[in-house]
Amino acid sequence: MPTSMRNAYTAVIARGEVWEGSVCTEPYEAAWAGEAVFFVHVTHASGAGVAVARVQISPDGLHWVDEGTQMQFTAQAETLDFARVVNFGGWLRLHVIVPSGVAITVVATLALKS
Repeated sequence: MPTSMRNAYTAVIARGEVWEGSVCTEPYEAAWAGEAVFFVHVTHASGAGVAVARVQISPDGLHWVDEGTQMQFTAQAETLDFARVVNFGGWLRLHVIVPSGVAITVVATLALKS
């Protein structure tokens, strides 16, 4: 049985951004994809604590609801964490809560596959 090649795409959704308090990444339209992996690479951190990133989904890129997947990561330089999601509909983003008094500089990417 012939197999078809899967489509894959990686989007940078935050590059060199400083996250403090409550932050949302740029929304990304991904209706064509069957699976997604968010990566958050902390490149610099001031303060200490654990940040929580929740995956959010949307039918239109304007109205958001928590999908249920989340990642927790230490606000410490050179950490890399990820979260996997499937069956997410059309739009994706991360909503991140960084502890008070903590600032992290990040590179966040979204890897998509059909």
